[in-house]
Amino acid sequence: MRALDLEYMLGLVPVILGYVPLTLAMASVSMVLALIIASLLAVERVVRIPVLDRLVVLFISFFRGTPLLVQLFLFYYGLPQVFSVLTQINGVTAAIMGLTLHFSAYMAESIRAAIVGVDRSQWEASQAVGMTQIQMMRRIILPQAARVAAPTLVNYFIDMIKGTSLAFTLGVTEMMGATQKEAAGSFLYFEAFVVVAILYWIIVEALSFVQRLLEERLNRAYAR
Repeated sequence: MRALDLEYMLGLVPVILGYVPLTLAMASVSMVLALIIASLLAVERVVRIPVLDRLVVLFISFFRGTPLLVQLFLFYYGLPQVFSVLTQINGVTAAIMGLTLHFSAYMAESIRAAIVGVDRSQWEASQAVGMTQIQMMRRIILPQAARVAAPTLVNYFIDMIKGTSLAFTLGVTEMMGATQKEAAGSFLYFEAFVVVAILYWIIVEALSFVQRLLEERLNRAYAR
């Protein structure tokens, strides 16, 4: 059994760290877009607009029922063959599209559950003062639902960051892609993947800490 090449591992750390901004950027953009889409889907699932509701159910079912990697390949390799306008799509864009739609399906169900979980008296009070459904959702229901859904949404963001590791299959050189290239050049696969695993772990733990602070802050406001 050979000893670990610690010098190589330490030298690899700054190389991989150089690709952390791209990883976080892909996850952050995907999170913002997914949150917007998921909120719209969740509201629709609550109000249940005829015909549109069936399309939303189909959308959620498809993106929750198929692997993320398959969806990434579909956007990057499949769609350009059907729609010529997408032939110039790059790996980063395809990865963001896949992450956005994949996680928006999961987030929509979490947000919907949070909306439905708002006390019925809040709905009735909003209607009693003459609010429209849009006003009620924007001013009363969604702010309360956001408190309940926030911890779960942070978990999805963490999953998104880990999900960006699949972008290297589309030719994107992010943290995992850079690690794969370095490992292929040195043949020190174990050391390289241990380093990237630890870096992912550190990022996730940092976000978990932020999540705990967010939960404490939100709960403190409602504990009075």
